[in-house]
Amino acid sequence: MSGMRFTPKGYGGHRRDTERVKREGWHEQKMLAVSLDDQRLTWPERELVRQLGEKLYGKLPAVREVRHD
Repeated sequence: MSGMRFTPKGYGGHRRDTERVKREGWHEQKMLAVSLDDQRLTWPERELVRQLGEKLYGKLPAVREVRHD
């Protein structure tokens, strides 16, 4: 009998970083995951992403503006 295992077989080990997962998803499955806050994008590119997201998945919930009076 082997020692106690704290994780199921096949779990654990090396975890890929988020950017690598997104890059591999694009290359392998033609899936694109883009954040509206990604500073690598210009304003028109972020606006296009926002419009595509709304067309496919609906509008984002309204963000309440916090006022500091």
